[in-house]
Amino acid sequence: MFGSAPFALSVHTGGGPGVGRTAEEGLADIIRIAKTADRFGYHRLWMSEHHAMPALSVASPPLMIARLTADTERIRLGAGGVMLPNHAPLVIAEQFGMLDALASGRIDLGLGRAPGTDGATAAALRRGARANDAFPQQVAELLGFLTDDFPAGHPYREVHAVPGPWQNAQNRVPASATHPQVWILGSSPYSAQLAARLGRPYAFALQFGDADITTAMRIYRENFIPSEVLDRPYSLVSVSAMVAEDATEAKREASTAAMAMLRMFKREPYTLFSAEEVAAYPATANEQGILDMYTNRAYAGTAETVAHRLEDLQEQTAVDEVMVVLGTHSRGADERTVTLLADHYGIHAQP
Repeated sequence: MFGSAPFALSVHTGGGPGVGRTAEEGLADIIRIAKTADRFGYHRLWMSEHHAMPALSVASPPLMIARLTADTERIRLGAGGVMLPNHAPLVIAEQFGMLDALASGRIDLGLGRAPGTDGATAAALRRGARANDAFPQQVAELLGFLTDDFPAGHPYREVHAVPGPWQNAQNRVPASATHPQVWILGSSPYSAQLAARLGRPYAFALQFGDADITTAMRIYRENFIPSEVLDRPYSLVSVSAMVAEDATEAKREASTAAMAMLRMFKREPYTLFSAEEVAAYPATANEQGILDMYTNRAYAGTAETVAHRLEDLQEQTAVDEVMVVLGTHSRGADERTVTLLADHYGIHAQP
């Protein structure tokens, strides 16, 4: 639990540099947010793999996680997620094996099947048109590398991810007590069914739209098969959030991410403009409807208001954990959200 909250609370950040700011500044913001979340006892911090988006600096979550292992002490760090069809499963197993060796027991590996970018960039990543079709097989292959447990006769039986269990065995040292915690990410019954069949924790992304989380969670729980890593269903829901002392200011900040979403609908780069620029934008009626929809979809307001909405969401979905997704133009606003929510739940920062 998170203080007086009835759930574990976590953070998702993309290190978004707004217009007028550099990638270096955006990545520095991630480090500050991670340190703040760590001191306040947030459960985990995730970043997603994105490509060709001006407002998002994390193209490679493993690289950023490696940096954060040295900047934090308690919080779990992870990818939410790695877009597996963009990569060879062996490479991901090696990268996250290294991360687990750097921060034993604190590494999460969330797996998604979307490209995390536009069609042209997906093609440049050598992602085939039917890349999503092989996602379950790719997940199974990745798990095989992470556990070094391919069945006899498998073509990769003698291929080993290092660091990992095989390396420990060869060096005659005890097997690691930890390993990356693998999550299945999604927003549909497809991902829910896969997570249930594999006996893995399931994270539902509610920030992107009005997806049917009720059906997805029912499918996940009803079809869950206990595994060697999880004996009962464990679920998380993520939502966009922005907290300020003044509710109007929080809404203004939330509008900057709404504008970035509108730009994506218009096949323009995902860019974070200032709240002033968003307010001055001469939107058509249809565009204004999209801006209003995404602004209102964000959990934006005072800490008390946002916390109440988070608690209602947890009660409705019965998830074990809630993750707040950060992202706005103004520097320091995301860190403020982390701090004000912790204050609301009576959490005191650790040294």
